[in-house]
Amino acid sequence: MQHKRVVMPVLNEGVRLMVLAAFFFALMGACAKVLSGLMPPVEVVFFRNLVGVVLIGLSVWKTPINNRGGKPWLLLFRGTIGFLALLAFFYNIAHISLANAMIFSYTSPIFTALLAAWFLKESIGSRGWMAIGIGFVGIVLVIQPSGWALGKTDILGIFSGLGAGLAYTSVRELKRYYDTRAIVLSFMLIGTVGPLVLMAIGEVFGMGSFDFALGIFVMPSGMAWVYIAGMGGFATLAQTFMTRAYGGTRAGIVAAASYSNILFSLLLGILLGDAFPNLLGMFGIILVIFGGILVAKEKA
Repeated sequence: MQHKRVVMPVLNEGVRLMVLAAFFFALMGACAKVLSGLMPPVEVVFFRNLVGVVLIGLSVWKTPINNRGGKPWLLLFRGTIGFLALLAFFYNIAHISLANAMIFSYTSPIFTALLAAWFLKESIGSRGWMAIGIGFVGIVLVIQPSGWALGKTDILGIFSGLGAGLAYTSVRELKRYYDTRAIVLSFMLIGTVGPLVLMAIGEVFGMGSFDFALGIFVMPSGMAWVYIAGMGGFATLAQTFMTRAYGGTRAGIVAAASYSNILFSLLLGILLGDAFPNLLGMFGIILVIFGGILVAKEKA
């Protein structure tokens, strides 16, 4: 009696890279959440990028970057919009659950798919659009908004998703001209200098209602340095894997695979003391993950 050989489907390389990036992003978020209780969000952003600059800088020193170049303004745009989205994201990490902060930021796949279709002329097919739609419904169920009024974290959350979508879409084009490390390094350099300027403004004028962007520097001590090192290291790994993923596969497909971050963030958030989602929220999380898997499976 002959047995049929079972052939397991091989995931697209870009999808595998994004799942790895999602895991490291979740670990970064966990470190950031702990640090947010010790310092303002803008300072967390500063240290998150400073460690990355050092790590990428050492890599460049060992193996110089070889770029074709030619898109400096797009490179600057990617770094700036990514930094602003990161500010909004880290503010949410400090004020709501880790999973919900991640879910807000993961509206970015929806924006990425739309932007990639508009600017890069990419198409992911009707099934792919349906899957992203399922993911969006899941996000709404997790957030469970009441009425049409949006709070501060809601507005910043939506901006973090839109900003990330713009940044990710630009990566697809930048990969034609720049080495992965150059793209990551430009983002992290802006994300290091920017917070210094914003904290200087906060020192002079105070924060007021701009506490999501401004802050007063607090010198870290003790275990804070361990979390800073972990956050920077995880962020650098995540950025590198994410950039490679978007550079080698259609932006909409990779964006859907990034939904796996939500599951990682949910588990880590619970370990850090976040409340377990209610039944409706859990159903929403399942829909979000299911939508991402549908697209990844279709395009693998």
